[in-house]
Amino acid sequence: MTTNLRNALLIHNPNAGNGGSGRRRTLDAARHIFAAGGIETELAETTGPGHATEMARRAASEGRGLVIACGGDGTLNEVINGLAARQNGHCVPLGLLPGGTANILAKELDLPWDIPSAAEKLVRGTVKEIALGLATPLEQPEKKKYFLSVGGSGPDGMIVYSLDLQLKARLGILAYWWQGAREVFRYSFPHFRIVIGDQKLHASLAIVGRTKNYGGPFKITTGADLFKDQFEIMALTTQSGLRYLSYLPTLWMGNLRGTEGVYFHKSDTVVCEPLDTNPIYAQVDGEHLACLPVEFRIIPRALKLLVPGNPL
Repeated sequence: MTTNLRNALLIHNPNAGNGGSGRRRTLDAARHIFAAGGIETELAETTGPGHATEMARRAASEGRGLVIACGGDGTLNEVINGLAARQNGHCVPLGLLPGGTANILAKELDLPWDIPSAAEKLVRGTVKEIALGLATPLEQPEKKKYFLSVGGSGPDGMIVYSLDLQLKARLGILAYWWQGAREVFRYSFPHFRIVIGDQKLHASLAIVGRTKNYGGPFKITTGADLFKDQFEIMALTTQSGLRYLSYLPTLWMGNLRGTEGVYFHKSDTVVCEPLDTNPIYAQVDGEHLACLPVEFRIIPRALKLLVPGNPL
């Protein structure tokens, strides 16, 4: 239960998911719900990229009992990168109030999109230790990032790299669809090498999943489990944009497994390597990371997560 989670910091990204004054009112309602459950929360709003990481890191150094993130997958990624870099060995639990574009973790935890309803579930939740993924660009290790939900290399990395952030602010998830449609007709879907232990595969896309949900309505790595120390990796070998489009109905129906040219593996480590000097991009939690080569590795017990319970 949440009896030890007092003195919480609520990190809010007001630009995620068209927030603003309306969301602040719902956050005030959520803070009253937390207070009734014994969790006093201080609201702090981000002012730009990287600010959520700074605030989360400071919360850990101050000995806060809980950090709550309100925003999308990008905001959540910033917060976990502040919390996973522990201060004085203190691991601050993380809670989520969904307020962004995709909210993969909210789907994974069956959290309602309504912020006060999500708060009702969190105050009756329990804290569990989980693993995080760590993505390390092997030629730029200083750019390594923890990730909670999903990483990827290939066309999804290119989509994230090319995405117009102003368009994303206006259109939300539709901006990813727009950029994806553009890439189908201009991206060449080059192969790169996926290395899992002693197995090697040439593919045009790798999805490295900690969660079943991927983004939008899709579930790709449905064998992944947030509470196990393992990735599920999905690889596509086709180099045809039209073939990619043909997979969409199959993916929508949840029948991607067993489809020709689609491969699934489970592992705690995977490396994606380029085959030539042409750049291939990687992403984590919907945020640009770097060019390949990139190692994705499981880091056990890297985060304490407040898992929602059922309201009374």
